[in-house]
Amino acid sequence: MPLPAWMVSTIAVGVTGVFLARVDYTMFFMKFFRDLSRSKARARLHGNKYALIPVMLGIEEPIKIQDDIDAENRMTVTREQLEEMDGYDGAPLYLSIKGRVYDVSAGAKFYGEGKEYHDWIGKDASRSFGMGCRGGLDRMGRECLSESLEGLNEKELKEIDRWVELYETHDKYTFVGYLVDDPVVEILESVGFDGGETEEDTEVVAETLEELEVK
Repeated sequence: MPLPAWMVSTIAVGVTGVFLARVDYTMFFMKFFRDLSRSKARARLHGNKYALIPVMLGIEEPIKIQDDIDAENRMTVTREQLEEMDGYDGAPLYLSIKGRVYDVSAGAKFYGEGKEYHDWIGKDASRSFGMGCRGGLDRMGRECLSESLEGLNEKELKEIDRWVELYETHDKYTFVGYLVDDPVVEILESVGFDGGETEEDTEVVAETLEELEVK
């Protein structure tokens, strides 16, 4: 016996509401456990045993992440290398946020294939951390899993900093280095190299690459 149209409509709305609630609650709990971990890290690293309440209420003072003093000696990870750190075939699980790359392999039950956080693996998805989305388009119609911070407001930028603090102070996650473009690709693009250049152009590229290796 077919269901009345009004009942079908009501069920559809209800199912949609449940689905949206599930997504919202998933992100809610992701942020909840993130902040719980941050408060524990603040207590462990800075002796702030009262960090829990302000952190959970979102009124905590930000912790400045200290960059390497000697920028020339800092470790770097190219975008191509980051893409390969996706957990497959024994590879570690890397993610990047605000250009800082972290090894989160210890959290495989969260970041492994098919897990809630896997969308962030192998890429810099800073925008996603701020917007609270995990795929598709954000409220501005831009790609959610992107490193672009264009158009984000102060609240969203602060959310990103909270995630950075989590990875930076977590006792099981490791800072690997800074995300950079592949220098070889940059050089080839700067000279417009596409494989159809003259012998002279090729020699210029070869000399440039050789100089880069020497440095």
